[in-house]
Amino acid sequence: MTADTATTLFEEHRPVLLGIAYRMLGRAADAEDVVQDAWIRWSAGDRTDVREPRGFLVRITTRLAVDRLRQIKARGETYVGPWLPEPHVTDFGDTVTDTAERAVLADSVSLAVLVVMETLSPLERAVFVLREAFGYPYADIAAMLDRGEAAVRQLGARARRHVDERRPRYDVDPARRRDLTERFLDAAAGGDLAGLMELLAPDVRLVGDSGGKARAPLRVLEGADHVGRFFVGVAGKGLPDVSVRMVELNGGPAVLVLSGGKPDTVVQIDADGDRIRTVYVIRNPDKLAALTALP
Repeated sequence: MTADTATTLFEEHRPVLLGIAYRMLGRAADAEDVVQDAWIRWSAGDRTDVREPRGFLVRITTRLAVDRLRQIKARGETYVGPWLPEPHVTDFGDTVTDTAERAVLADSVSLAVLVVMETLSPLERAVFVLREAFGYPYADIAAMLDRGEAAVRQLGARARRHVDERRPRYDVDPARRRDLTERFLDAAAGGDLAGLMELLAPDVRLVGDSGGKARAPLRVLEGADHVGRFFVGVAGKGLPDVSVRMVELNGGPAVLVLSGGKPDTVVQIDADGDRIRTVYVIRNPDKLAALTALP
């Protein structure tokens, strides 16, 4: 295998490797680092006996991501306020044509699922991502992780049960979710409390992530009145040179608020079809920096 061929093969599989690493880590920068480390090992290693480049690269990336996740957990870093994943652009375009596959990939990268996956062990998370999002057989996953197949099946079952028990599950038509998002944006931007109350479920939750680096609730707000009044208060304060865009993030429509042309806030909702059940607000500037590159 020539160096040019090796580069071409790696670039061909880079989107899959990034997809695995991001779902494993919930952090775009860490995912990029892991994939770069995988490239270094791929380009510098002996590829003579590699018969299935994709499987080989997925194995390298998964093991590196497991190691990175263990390091993060071992550091025991304290995060200021609620934690949410870094927003991730998920415009699949023509790369995924199957509707069911699109739905699975979008669900596996949703904010709700990624938050729950933070509570899994690194190995549970690896098995969950490879099995549920990318459909790898347990035998292949066992070889990638150098574990017995029976043990991997147990890890997968435990992870699946854990995620199912803790994540909200709302099957909402994408067009309906976008409509709710746009109506929510109009009501919030206009400081329309009555309009917000029509959209918010009585037990709605607002999860704000600022990392202590921007203004956002340092605890989860619960109840339509609290959440609605929060957004009315935000609208009253305003931002300088503000503009708003609808973008596709983490498998669904999201609101990107810019101030002076720079990303300031991402807002995304989960809904049950008629009412908004959860509102996610991400304001940590470190997590929004990558969105500057959006066209």
